[in-house]
Amino acid sequence: MRILGIDSSTTVAGVAVVEDDRLVVETFLNTRKNHSQRLMPMLDAMLREADLTLADIDALAVSIGPGSFTGLRIGLATVKGLAQATGKPLIGVPTLDALALNVAGLTGLICPVLDARKNEVYMAVYQSASSLQVNRISDYLAISPTELIGLFQGSRFFGDGASDWRHCPVTFLGDATPVYRDLLTEGLGNRARWVLPTHNLIRAAQIAYLGGQRLAAGQKDDYLTIKPLYIRQSEAEVRWQSREKENACYRR
Repeated sequence: MRILGIDSSTTVAGVAVVEDDRLVVETFLNTRKNHSQRLMPMLDAMLREADLTLADIDALAVSIGPGSFTGLRIGLATVKGLAQATGKPLIGVPTLDALALNVAGLTGLICPVLDARKNEVYMAVYQSASSLQVNRISDYLAISPTELIGLFQGSRFFGDGASDWRHCPVTFLGDATPVYRDLLTEGLGNRARWVLPTHNLIRAAQIAYLGGQRLAAGQKDDYLTIKPLYIRQSEAEVRWQSREKENACYRR
């Protein structure tokens, strides 16, 4: 089964085709250029280079967030249009799940962190179930780096047996690691571990791979109702709510 994966959730733009457990082709740009201008030309060029057409694709997978609000909307709009035009199944894949898969097989805890601006990170905690799979053991959160350190020093995530995790190594990866590496190292000492810079970026191949797994398990989404996983409100929503509160005060 050939799965087309698309990711535009961060500054990276990526498209890939995975067939069963084989990566067929992938195009990956970390040039910080506008996704709306680059995504479809990238997809067209990639398919032509692989001698494929959309008719050869069995399903579509897309990163749904968290990440850049604008980037997520561009990716989802692109895939919704393709799903409507082709009738192919559509699968949404959480961005952090795909990022954690970059280091599947590592021992200890895995914590992908994406820069959410406003001195916050998007994050979740995972454990390797095998060299091919990671299991999420926390909620998806938008928190400050200081709060993140506090979570690994406490037991909020882990329930019974949490004390066993307080000494466990934590591997961080993602585009927030260059920003907060010194702070996390200071807070967690030698428990904090790091990956090669090339593993810090989201891969469309991982989106496609996870999409294929979820489709095989009978999971898919409706292109009419699939929504981004924002985690927190957009700046526009915050401003709108603030204005509504002010207007409500004036009406009293």
